[in-house]
Amino acid sequence: MAKPLVALLTGAGISTESGIPDYRGPNGLWRRDPDAEKLVTYAYYMADPEIRRRSWRMRRENRALQAEPNAAHRAVAELERSGVPVRVITQNVDGLHQLAGMPDRKVLELHGTARSVVCTGCHARGSMEDALARVEAGEHDPPCLECGGVLKSATVMFGERLDPVVLGEAAAISKACQVFVAVGTSLQVQPAAGLAGVAADHGARLIIVNAEPTPYDDRADEIVREPIGTALPELLRGLTAEARPADPPGA
Repeated sequence: MAKPLVALLTGAGISTESGIPDYRGPNGLWRRDPDAEKLVTYAYYMADPEIRRRSWRMRRENRALQAEPNAAHRAVAELERSGVPVRVITQNVDGLHQLAGMPDRKVLELHGTARSVVCTGCHARGSMEDALARVEAGEHDPPCLECGGVLKSATVMFGERLDPVVLGEAAAISKACQVFVAVGTSLQVQPAAGLAGVAADHGARLIIVNAEPTPYDDRADEIVREPIGTALPELLRGLTAEARPADPPGA
């Protein structure tokens, strides 16, 4: 008997125990401080060299790049290693699922990654670590080494569209999965939030692990309000046990 496909949609809440604050949420830094929001708004970033210089200074101080996976990230990777088919769809840009051991090909990053940079001109990509080394060496607004264009973090800035290919893959996974777990996300920001409804519409068991109520609670088969770092590992251990073949009679 085939093991059920488990899809996880993860938001900022899964990474807060790793010391990463919620920047994009309703009470996040970008919402509370309009000047800070300009640093991650595409139009401002492209038009103003001073905004870019401030953005690079902000990236040097970005705790996401120093953060380590927590128990929840590790539990997701352990579920995958157990042989259960797992796909992660994440709204986070911290790369902690991969650092915890999830294969990169099994993680869809809806908002991109803060661990890479991309040229806005020729679209060449490179590592954020290398770009920050150039900033440390005195390049306050390092240009693309390939074409001299403007470099930015490989994240989706305000004013940019999500990658339609990634969104399409996320929708396909949501339709195909038998279990859909929404973790640490308010399920209020579309189109990511709608994936929970897509999964439920196609017969998936919907589990929501979040401290606060969400618009999809009335469609959930199970709601968990406990701290994610302890609740998610326990939940995923239960899914592993469910996926394990039953012992034959008399065994």
